[in-house]
Amino acid sequence: MDDYYSAEEEDCYYSSDQESLNGIDNEESDLLQPLSSKKSNTQVITQESLLAAQREDLLRVMDLLSIKEHHARTLLIHYQWDVEKLFAVFVEKGKDSLFSAAGVTLFDSQFDNSSFPLLSCDVCIEDLPRDQMTRMDCGHCYCNSCWTEHFTVQINEGQSKRIRCMAHQCNAICDEDIVRNLVSKRRPDLAKKFDRFLLESYIEDNKMVKWCPSTPHCGNAIRAEDDKLCEVECSCGLQFCFSCLCQAHSPCSCLMWELWRKKCRDESETINWITVHTKLCPKCCKPVEKNGGCNLVRCICGQCFCWLCGGATGSDHTYRTIAGHSCGRYQDDKEKQMERAKRDLDRYTHYHHRYKAHTDSSKLEDKLRDTILEKVTKSEKRELKLKDFSWVTNGLDRLFRSRRVLSYSYAFAYYMFGEELFNDEMTPEVREIKKNLFEDQQQQLEGNVEKLSQFLEEPFDEFSDDKVMEIRIQIINLSVAVDTLCKKMYECIENDLLGSLQLGIHNIAPYRSKGIEQAAEFYASWNSSGPDKLQPLDSAGTSGVTTRPEQASGSRSSEDTISSSQKRLKKEGSFINNKVTLLDLNLPADFIDQN
Repeated sequence: MDDYYSAEEEDCYYSSDQESLNGIDNEESDLLQPLSSKKSNTQVITQESLLAAQREDLLRVMDLLSIKEHHARTLLIHYQWDVEKLFAVFVEKGKDSLFSAAGVTLFDSQFDNSSFPLLSCDVCIEDLPRDQMTRMDCGHCYCNSCWTEHFTVQINEGQSKRIRCMAHQCNAICDEDIVRNLVSKRRPDLAKKFDRFLLESYIEDNKMVKWCPSTPHCGNAIRAEDDKLCEVECSCGLQFCFSCLCQAHSPCSCLMWELWRKKCRDESETINWITVHTKLCPKCCKPVEKNGGCNLVRCICGQCFCWLCGGATGSDHTYRTIAGHSCGRYQDDKEKQMERAKRDLDRYTHYHHRYKAHTDSSKLEDKLRDTILEKVTKSEKRELKLKDFSWVTNGLDRLFRSRRVLSYSYAFAYYMFGEELFNDEMTPEVREIKKNLFEDQQQQLEGNVEKLSQFLEEPFDEFSDDKVMEIRIQIINLSVAVDTLCKKMYECIENDLLGSLQLGIHNIAPYRSKGIEQAAEFYASWNSSGPDKLQPLDSAGTSGVTTRPEQASGSRSSEDTISSSQKRLKKEGSFINNKVTLLDLNLPADFIDQN
């Protein structure tokens, strides 16, 4: 397997012990950079920090447009909590257009009706005192009882995030403070439900924030800062694709992975096998498998038929003919259908076998982690010249990541070079060229991964100093080679294979050398000029949620520390609930069922 080292990658390898030491030092120096210089692109929003995360976007809009909080929330819900898009509309179309599209109306009273002791409600047609009437920002005024009934119906119907004014053809959104105050007097439970809907709208209406799909649900949400096409690890340990909420599946696109999961889960390939290896009885229509050499087959129902053509026959036969039957006629369509089914089954079996092989190897190697770490512990206690064994854990993590990439690359190849998705996009000649290009890189990666796995299983805790140094250089070189080949495979997929075929449908998450990024814990970034902004919502009807800034956590991989004894996985700290009343953030049942 030495031939997998290519000449163009030779400069990536360490040829001496000193160079390998420098390589490890450089890799770990990157990991020890200040957290501010390694800002995470994703953040974990816990139940405790959800209110703070929502308030952060609300304050940005309130400060820019000089509006009230409920107006800012209405605008953000309309624009799906995309602050940048909201600001762009404000710059391009102006404040009036921005407000009218979102249903925000600022009513400017042209006359003072404070001298009128009674006001008329146009809904119940009653004259009531002023203190029993409420005017919205749009200018429509109705009695509190009618408003309360309207709000109650809207909340029960799930429209509480954008309750519109009940005046005819009025699209203005009602003030959430008024809704909360009126409803809480008659139905406190609905007022709490209203608050919960407003709070959860930050996740359910926000394209850049999604619930973690863990089961049972951990209660966390993930916010992507820049690109929603990424793979992320929640603080609960689950790694998933942020775009489709399935398990991390790059280099497969979301559509490819969904089709592959369905194909592995349903009975489509079972049907193909039945089509290839059985024939239907002409009497009872049940599939019959041939278990002998004679072409006269008898079904369990008693019907005899010819295995060659499937036609019903008599029960007598000789070595030349079957009684009352002749099947010398060629049926083109039927033969082509069977040949195609057999070809499709063989192709699927080829890719699925290799996908499953790497998946199983990854599971077995994961069980060897404790064994390898025991070897590291024993080696550290020996009186060897080499004291640092971080190269073992680095190589082990590199092996796990490359196994995952390899396994999903076969699912990608099944659809990339098949006829299901890109049959009209490529000619057979172009498809064959791209297939050979991809398989060459896949083969190089596979060979180096197997070799890395072989070296990691060596009993290095029993070797001499010189032998340990040789193993060390080999593992470091192979780790660098595997990382380089993974990068090249992703570049090949993005540039040479998909290229113009992507069309926004088959995009893949970018490759990360240090593994799937762990989302950092969210903390509010308010400035010191506004200490009052840290206070909870004034009229929310619930206790404020206090959060304390936590140090953002980096990747959970074992490469994040210096000494090899500290390479073990640690559980990161989380926000502490300081005995405050939290809103009920139970997820809807359809979301839980979906995952």
